[in-house]
Amino acid sequence: MRNRRDTDPARAESHDPSIPGGQTRPLTLSLFNCLIECMDKGPDRQFKDQLFEQLARISKALASPRRLELIDLLAQGERTVEDLAELTGLSVANTSRHLQALRTALLVTARRQGPYAWYRLSNDGVFRVWQAVRDFGHGQFAEIDRLFRTYVTEREKFESVSADELLRRMRRDEVVVLDVRPAREYRAGHIAGARSLPLSELEKRLSGIPKRREVVAYCRGPFCVYADNAVATLRRRGFRARRLDVGFPDWQAAGLPVERAAERP
Repeated sequence: MRNRRDTDPARAESHDPSIPGGQTRPLTLSLFNCLIECMDKGPDRQFKDQLFEQLARISKALASPRRLELIDLLAQGERTVEDLAELTGLSVANTSRHLQALRTALLVTARRQGPYAWYRLSNDGVFRVWQAVRDFGHGQFAEIDRLFRTYVTEREKFESVSADELLRRMRRDEVVVLDVRPAREYRAGHIAGARSLPLSELEKRLSGIPKRREVVAYCRGPFCVYADNAVATLRRRGFRARRLDVGFPDWQAAGLPVERAAERP
């Protein structure tokens, strides 16, 4: 049976080349701290500098409100430079420069189709990074809450529904789920079973929504107000309506059921 002392890191034996004759001495806490400090010098320092420089490429690329908005939009699906420029109010040239910065950091990729370049997030991890920044910022900065209270006044009036609750109620066929994003984003991916009803068409298509069941509307995410406006309109017209408390990309990132428009008849 191995002696317990052999598994105790505080008493482990360490070869110290600074001791003549290659003798060993116990790896005490002070010796351990000294070894760690030595890593900050010489070749190890160069390794750390290069490592953190590579990681900083991500934070540098994200250090722009416009690029964060582009990532939020690309989380809904592929977009051309021209589409993104129209959605963000930027010029095509400026949008292209921001996309190139994101591409250099390997956060987005592009494919050519005819005269157009279509951009998308390079992998699912990019959205998770943006999700973490978004959620951390919302909890960290009081200014974000003040902005919501000023510009998103309807949200505080109505109770929202969580993703887990919505999934349970969908399985029991108790709700009608509306995707109120633009139709293109719905086609790129949506909650399985949801209907596409862009906010711009809601007033004209209210007759097609059954009133006997509750309606849940969702859009791009917490910073999107399409669902808030849809819920307000539906309630004014006598519907029982609530907003999903996350957007489609959050639903998808959680591994919940999704589908593409082509998958439905």
